[in-house]
Amino acid sequence: MAAILTNLRNAIITGFILAIVVFYVLTGGDTADGFGAFLWRWAHVISGVMWIGILWYFNFVQIPNMAKIPDDQKPAISKVIAPSALFWFRWGAMSTIITGLILAMLSGYLLDALALGTRDGSGRVIGIGMWLGIIMWFNVWFIIWPNQKRALGIVEATPEVKAASARTAMLFSRTNTVLSIPMLFCMVAQQNLA
Repeated sequence: MAAILTNLRNAIITGFILAIVVFYVLTGGDTADGFGAFLWRWAHVISGVMWIGILWYFNFVQIPNMAKIPDDQKPAISKVIAPSALFWFRWGAMSTIITGLILAMLSGYLLDALALGTRDGSGRVIGIGMWLGIIMWFNVWFIIWPNQKRALGIVEATPEVKAASARTAMLFSRTNTVLSIPMLFCMVAQQNLA
């Protein structure tokens, strides 16, 4: 058991194996119609948990506690933890968007959702959630990440630019935290209220 739990790759593989076992226990291995959409929904949820989990880690844990960390210990965060977390953060965002768009296409509501339900009215709630997710994805890739690269010294920048970039990254990360709440509401509401 220690060989599984002390190695992240082994733990993830074990998790997927257990999911396959649960699938076979529940279905006997029968892949009925809609199974492809189910797999994309599952991938979408896993990706979203990665993305929003790290977003909330940054906003609920790392940002509020940085001022409490002694200056000599901050390089451990800025040189090791933050770049790794930002890698999973931005690729979690990308995977969430891609799997969500594929899921919407396979489920037949992509265009109506992107048009906020103006085509047949059924995609308004999920469409609002999708647009919030797209805005958040844009913020990650085109505002937060470029600013974080400067703030963390991944790319050269003056101390003034680093400070301004850190503030911009924090404000847009906080914006995404705000947007994540109604976005998640819309995703759940589509299944339960719409």
